[in-house]
This record gives sequence, structure tokens and C-alpha cells, in this order.
Amino acid sequence: MSQKINDFSKWYIDTIQKADLMDYTPVRGCIAFKPDGYELWEHIKEEMDKRFKETGHRNAYFPMLIPESFFQKEKDHIEGFSPELPWVTEAAGETLEERLALRPTSETMIGHLYSKWIKSYRDLPVLINQWANVFRWEKKTLPFIRTSEFLWQEGHTAHVDEEDARKETMQMLAIYKEVVEGLLAIPVYDGQKTPLERFAGAVDTFSIEAMMKDGKAVQAGTSHYLGTKFAEAFDIKYLNKENKHSYVHTTSWGTSTRLIGSVIMVHGDEQGLVLPPKIAPTQVILIPVGPWKKNPAIIEKLDEIFAALKAEEIRVRLDDTDQSPGYKFNEWELKGVPIRIELGPRDLENNQGLMKARDAEEKVSVPLESIVEMIKKELETMQTRLFEKAKAFREENSHTHIDTIAQLEQHLAESEQNGSIPGWILAGWCGDNACEENVKEKTKFTTRNIPFNPPTTKHTCLHCGKEAKHTVWFARAY
Repeated sequence: MSQKINDFSKWYIDTIQKADLMDYTPVRGCIAFKPDGYELWEHIKEEMDKRFKETGHRNAYFPMLIPESFFQKEKDHIEGFSPELPWVTEAAGETLEERLALRPTSETMIGHLYSKWIKSYRDLPVLINQWANVFRWEKKTLPFIRTSEFLWQEGHTAHVDEEDARKETMQMLAIYKEVVEGLLAIPVYDGQKTPLERFAGAVDTFSIEAMMKDGKAVQAGTSHYLGTKFAEAFDIKYLNKENKHSYVHTTSWGTSTRLIGSVIMVHGDEQGLVLPPKIAPTQVILIPVGPWKKNPAIIEKLDEIFAALKAEEIRVRLDDTDQSPGYKFNEWELKGVPIRIELGPRDLENNQGLMKARDAEEKVSVPLESIVEMIKKELETMQTRLFEKAKAFREENSHTHIDTIAQLEQHLAESEQNGSIPGWILAGWCGDNACEENVKEKTKFTTRNIPFNPPTTKHTCLHCGKEAKHTVWFARAY
């Protein structure tokens, strides 16, 4: 583990390349998703989309190009995204009359259209989600985690009042937490962002935050209550039951392909990728060993197991290539396949196979007559085991004893000296932006969120020592 921590970025890049998840393209910060990488996104998408539809949301699609004038209507929004916007200024050999931005998010376009679609309280709520690509021209990029173009979903809803909109905001945050913890086996802290960290143009932003194996944080999902800010900017009004015009209250919420990067950084090890079974493109790999080509019964048995697993809707592959067993073992471990089944002549004689879970040290013998049930059970067990392992790591590296900036600086110095990761700290914050900015400047720790259920309550501000208004998670982040 120490080697990985010392050069975590190199380990990360090596892991995703050896696992064949992506490739670089000639455009800086833009990657190609190879089939295994894209299938990870598909599994996330399927689970999210199912939950969105269960809660009454429908999918739509909005254009990628957004007129510059749309951004000018919501000043906070354009200021928040301005440094990251790529612009289209010419088309068909002619200079455009108005610059068009490649969308960083679709609030402005959707605000414009909602003003046309919403006329009466009978039209509300509007519950729309979009699966799309967006652009944020990053100076520093890291595949999946931070790229100039990425895939995501963005929900945009409109409601009659604040109560209904806030209920929507929290419902979607809860869905994110459920999916990330249940599907990706990544424990998260849910809470509210500080004003400096909230979404440009939002009244309140809420997030789920995940700890990577290098101790840094990834913002794994956000949900925003936008109040009537965008409604006022884009004139989204409805005729209420009293026959008066009111502005709608809007929300937006999103998760992205940075979740793929999070899975790699949370579960991977020195051997490469480790994938939670629920998300793995291949859940089980079947490998014949020994002089199997001279013994057709081995492949016949593996074909039988293959068909039985397929019937159980388990994603299984059979590797009957000419490569040596050792090469195959290493190759499929690099790809993070949860379970490997080996079958050779002696195993067949003994009516058993060897099963190796990706995160386990030892192989175990499994009777062939019960091998499918044993595989199903191990897939479930491994999913839980990965979550518990990640949760234990997070607890071990979440520090609640640091109460002053001097203690934090000492903690960072000791971490650097002994080669350990700094992790996260839970500390008090007085609510003053200056204190938050000073902590960041001195330590590169930013506020992650104000957790809904902190493990303990802090009473003094980390930076100034005054009475704390909030208990906050601080960490270095991607």
C-alpha cells in the first residue's frame, strides 16, 4: 500500500490503462471510454435511471450549444463557470453573431424553455432529467475524475413553492447516497455545502462526499435548491390557484463519470482494479487449467457452468485463449473481475472447482454441483465486504481530535514525515468566509460539507477559535 500512496496518481493512471477502461485522444482533457469503462457508466446509469423514474421523473434532451446572452441573465451563474467555458465563435466559415457556449450545465437553456412550457399550477411540478455530456475546460485533468468533457446526468425540476422544491432536493440527494453506497460500495458523508463551495447561482447546495485511498475527497453527487433565482432571471411564472402569477421554485442535481474514478480509487489495490460485483462488466471469469485441450470434458463442464450463470443473469466470460493460466489470472485481476473459477483435470476428477475472489488472498474448493449457488453467495458477500472495508478505512482516516489550525498544521507535518495520509478532519467553523479561505490557503484543506449526522459536535472555529456555528468536514479534494 505504501508504494501506491507515495505515487497515487501514477498508480491510478497505470490501473485504468492496464484495465483497458479508456484511452487518451488528441484533444487535451478529453478521453475515449473503451467498452469496459463505458459499461461501468451504463450500470450506474441503469440504477440511477430506474430510481429517477420510480420517483416520477422523465428523461428529455436539451441542446449542447447555449447562447452567451442566456448566461448574462443569471450573473452568479456565469461568474461561477466563466473560466471553464469553451466558446463556439465560427460556423460554416462565418463568424457567429452571438457566441455559443458548450454547456457546462443546462440551467440557462432549460430556464428559457421552462418559461415557455409552464403556464399554470396544473403544469407543476416539472420533473425532468437529462443524460448528456458537458464541458468544463479544466487546467489540470485526470481521467474520469476531472476531464474537459465528461458524461453525467442533470436533473432540473420546477415546483409551486419552496417546501416542495426542498423536498425534491433532499429526495435526490438520498437517492444518490443509496446508489453510491449500495451499487458502488462507497461510503459517503451527506451534508450541506458552505456558501463558498455551493453551486453558482444556488440558494443551498447539498452533497455526498467520498474518501479515496489517498485520503483525498471526491464530491460524488450534488443537489441544489435554486429558489426563484433562475425563475426570476428567465421569467418562469405560473398562474396559481388564486389566479395570480408566481415564480416557480427550481432545483437541479447531478452525478457524473467521476463516480467511475471514485470506484477505482476507493477499491483498487497494488494488483490493479477491484470492482464491486454489482457494477463489474464481467462478474465471473471461467478459466480452464492444466492440459485442458486434451480433455474436452473440462470445457464441456465450463460451458455448462457458463450457461447456468447466464440463466441467473450473472455476467460471465470463458477465457479459452492460448495464453498461460498465470497470464490469464494476472490479466483478469488487473481488470478487477470479482470472481475467478479455475477448472483442470484433477478438479474434474474430484468434482470440484477452485474459486478466487478478487479481494481475497486464498482460493477455495467448491463442489461442482453447488458452484452456481456458491458464486451467487460470494458475489453478495464481496459487495458487502468491499463496502465495510472502505468504511473502516474512512473511519480510520477521519480525525475528530483536531480543533485548531496549529494542530492541523502539525498533523500535516507528521503525516508528511511518516508517509501516512492526512485523511479528513472534523472541525468547527464560525461561518466566516475568511476563516474558510485562510484554512485553504495554509493547508490546501477545503470544506467538504456540513454533515447532517456528524460523529461529534465541535464548539470552536478551527481557524479563529471563536464559537463555531457549524461542524464541518475538511479535506484535500480532487
